[in-house]
Amino acid sequence: MSQPKPYRVSHLDALEAESIFVMREVMAEFERPVLLFSGGKDSIVMLRLAEKAFAPARIPFAVMHVDTGHNFPEVLDYRDSRVATLGLNLVVASVQEAIDAGLVRELPDGTRNRIQTPVLLAAVEKYRFDALFGGARRDEEKARAKERMFSFRDEFGQWDPKNQRPELWALYNGKHHPGESIRVFPLSNWTELDVWHYIAREKIPLPSIYYAHDREVVERDGMFYAVNEFIRLRDGETSQVRRVRYRTVGDASQTAAVLSDADTVETVIAEVAATRITERGATRGDDKVSEAAMEDRKREGYF
Repeated sequence: MSQPKPYRVSHLDALEAESIFVMREVMAEFERPVLLFSGGKDSIVMLRLAEKAFAPARIPFAVMHVDTGHNFPEVLDYRDSRVATLGLNLVVASVQEAIDAGLVRELPDGTRNRIQTPVLLAAVEKYRFDALFGGARRDEEKARAKERMFSFRDEFGQWDPKNQRPELWALYNGKHHPGESIRVFPLSNWTELDVWHYIAREKIPLPSIYYAHDREVVERDGMFYAVNEFIRLRDGETSQVRRVRYRTVGDASQTAAVLSDADTVETVIAEVAATRITERGATRGDDKVSEAAMEDRKREGYF
C-alpha cells in the first residue's frame, strides 16, 4: 500500500491564512472597521485578502484614502478603478479640504505627509471607525517592527509602544472604550518579497509605476525624485530621463524612485531578493527627517 503524501502548507499559504484569520476576527469583534487603501502594493494585497476572507459575499467594510493631494496620477486611477470593480464604499479624507477649513496648516516646505495625521484622526472620529486595517509590515522600518497585530490607540489616536497587549497563541484582544480604536496590521509578518510572490501567484494587477519605465528625475541626497508639479528643480540642479520604478508609493513630493530595468513581476522579484535596503529606507524622504521620524509620527496617530 502506498503511503499518503504528507500534507504541507506553503509559506505563502500560511501567511495568507493568518491574515484572513485576523480580518475575520476584526469583523467578529468590531462594529465599524475600515481598510486604509492608498493604491499602494500592500493595501492592494490587503484588499485581495479581504476578498478571499469574505467570499462569496462582498467585502463588508468601507475603504478609506487619506488624500494629501500629492498623488501619482497612475495610483489614483488604479484606486478608483479597483474600488469601482469591487463595488466598495470609498471614503476620502482630504488634506486640501482640511487646509481650506483651517484644521491643519501647510508646512513651509510644501510637504503634506506630516499633516495628514490630524486629517486621519478627524475622519476616524467623524465616521466612528473603531478598527483600521493598515498595510504596514514589520520588515519595513524599526518603529513598525514594534507593532502588534492589534495596535491599541487611545482616545486621541495616539500610540504608546510600551502600552500594547500581548498576543500569545494568536489570541487578539480588541477590547476598547468609546473613542478608542485599534489599528490592525494583517501583513505584519510578511516581507516585501512575500508581497511580490503573492502578487505573482494571485496575478494581481498593480499601478504601472511599480515597474520599470522612463521618467524625468532629479537626484537629491542620493535618491531619484520625479520632476513634477510638487518637485521643481532648484538652482544648480539638472534633470535627466532615467529608467526607474517605484518600490513604495507615498506622496509624489517625498517618494523617490530606484534605478531599475525590472519591468515584469518575475524581474521585480529577482531584484527585491537581491536588495539589502528596505523600500522605505531606499525611497522615502519623509523617513529621513530623523532616526525616530516614523515613531514620532505614530505616537501622534499616524498609520
